[in-house]
Amino acid sequence: MNLAASSLQSLRSCTAAISSRSLARPAFGRCQTRLATFGTRHYSEQATSQPEGSNEDAQAQGSKTDCSELESKLKAKQEEVADLTGRLRYLQADFLNLQRNAAREKEQTRDFAISRFAADLLETVDVLSIALKSVPAQALRPSSASSSSSSDSAVPSTPESPLPKNHETYLQELHEGVEMTQRQLLQTLFKYHVKPFDPTGDKFDPNHHEALYQAPVPGKEPGTVIDCQKIGYKIKDRVLRAAQVGVAQDTS
Repeated sequence: MNLAASSLQSLRSCTAAISSRSLARPAFGRCQTRLATFGTRHYSEQATSQPEGSNEDAQAQGSKTDCSELESKLKAKQEEVADLTGRLRYLQADFLNLQRNAAREKEQTRDFAISRFAADLLETVDVLSIALKSVPAQALRPSSASSSSSSDSAVPSTPESPLPKNHETYLQELHEGVEMTQRQLLQTLFKYHVKPFDPTGDKFDPNHHEALYQAPVPGKEPGTVIDCQKIGYKIKDRVLRAAQVGVAQDTS
């Protein structure tokens, strides 16, 4: 009996020790876990605070790089704008010159478009001028001497049918008609800015005169126009036909 009772008592004491040890170990483990967690948290806060400063430095460097890139791009754009502005001004000036030249050419074309027509009319004016010069001024005045001489003549004349007008009247009317034709042609030329010019007495100018001959004339300065065979014509300020003239020659 004593042996059995002592065995039972020792078994109970062992069971109690085992239970106390099992209960103490989880508490100790939990404390270690809490201590590890506290240390880990403290370490993690320090570790996370350090990358924030490095990120700010990286952001600052990135912003500086972006600013430098933007400044270079802005400078390039400003240079491009200056180049385009210069080209635009050059093109604008070129366009204005083109407009002025086109307007001037248009005006010249309008003013000188009838040059060939006017040149053809000049021959007609020359023919009329020759016809007017063929009738002397004395023949235009009625002469009473001719009628008296014809009545005193002893030579018999064949009878002719009487004319409604005498010869002087016909000649006068012919001259008036030719003169009116010449005047009308000149008025037509004046309408288109074609004007004649007679350079007699002027200094010879090869741009306006055409020398037909030279002759020594006393008292005339050499190179002076002494005679005008055909008068010249201008259309505005441009020579349409040079005057055909005779020029005084140097006698020395």
